[in-house]
Amino acid sequence: MHIGIDARFYGPLAKGLGRYVQKLIEHLEQLDDANRYTVFMRRDAWDMYQPKNPRFTKVLADVAWYTLREQVELPKILKAHKLDLMHFPHYNVPLLYRGQFVVTVHDLILSKYPTRRASTLGPVFYWIKHTAYNHVIRSAIRRSKAVLTVSEYSKQAIIEEFHIRPEKITVTYEAADPLPSVQPSREQEAAVQSFQPYLLYVGNAYPHKNLESLLRAFQIIKQRFNQPLNLVFVGKRDYFYKRLEQLATSLHIEDSVRFAGGVDDEELATLYRHASLYVFPSFIEGFGLPPLEAMRAGVPVVSSNRSCLPEVLGDAVEYVDPSDTEAMATTISRVLANQQLQQQLRERGFRQVERFRWDDLATATLAVYTQVGRLRLRHGILAKPV
Repeated sequence: MHIGIDARFYGPLAKGLGRYVQKLIEHLEQLDDANRYTVFMRRDAWDMYQPKNPRFTKVLADVAWYTLREQVELPKILKAHKLDLMHFPHYNVPLLYRGQFVVTVHDLILSKYPTRRASTLGPVFYWIKHTAYNHVIRSAIRRSKAVLTVSEYSKQAIIEEFHIRPEKITVTYEAADPLPSVQPSREQEAAVQSFQPYLLYVGNAYPHKNLESLLRAFQIIKQRFNQPLNLVFVGKRDYFYKRLEQLATSLHIEDSVRFAGGVDDEELATLYRHASLYVFPSFIEGFGLPPLEAMRAGVPVVSSNRSCLPEVLGDAVEYVDPSDTEAMATTISRVLANQQLQQQLRERGFRQVERFRWDDLATATLAVYTQVGRLRLRHGILAKPV
């Protein structure tokens, strides 16, 4: 087959979705010597990917996500390459695309946790955007030949929301990468150590992440338990993080909270290595990669007990009800005070993280491509192999 992959999300600029696309392509290159691939990329990530397998070719498709151009121009670009199968790694499949495709739906957060607080748009434009989202994702799932997702929780959510056959959906778990082995500079190391001990959170600050509750739990810890403790947030400083900064100030804990912004891999590795505890209070996730990254770094984890997190994190974390701020504060303090429990969580974490591998994800994805290809051959759609 000639398979296309929409890699406009490729690389760290697109956060978790970008890493999914990058790792999928890297491991498919190692696995597949039978099919031919065209990888469609935007200009800002063009130099990040250099094909290592001669059956992989990259093509410029400099079309922004979630735009009218994506709906109108991207189908023309794809059609010109005469693909047998297209993989869209996100729900934003152009409504006008008429080729055979599979789609990855990572989560239904916008469906299950709709809130205007997750947008800077006014009520009218938010309603228009949300209506468009519902139409596009419903169309993508209905028209696709197969759906991939990243947890059993997300699979069940898709089945319940869109009433599709379970056998149409394949779960392909993501994985956590090892930390960079590069040594940080003395200045970087000293800056991190000066803020110890600290709790760590890595990710965006969208409302479903429940970081306001984490700040309030941290305030309780500071006041009630009088612990010498700080809190570090790592994530691009945007509208949502600025709103969180304002809350920290209103709670009078701003001197103990550091908003590190976006950091490079070396600084992130240093922050992980020196963290006392990683906290993940999210209400809903499709997979929940950051706690796994913390486990790989040897950091004990306190996590929400909602959505896919018990499925992914197993017995390697201490769970808490994310809607109970008092319980969150109590659990965090209890783990911080118990060195033996911390060591147990580290050991369980190392075992748990080994359950997830990117090559398993690529293998399962390739199996879906192959299955769809066989069905097309059976129905005479493919005249001959490429």
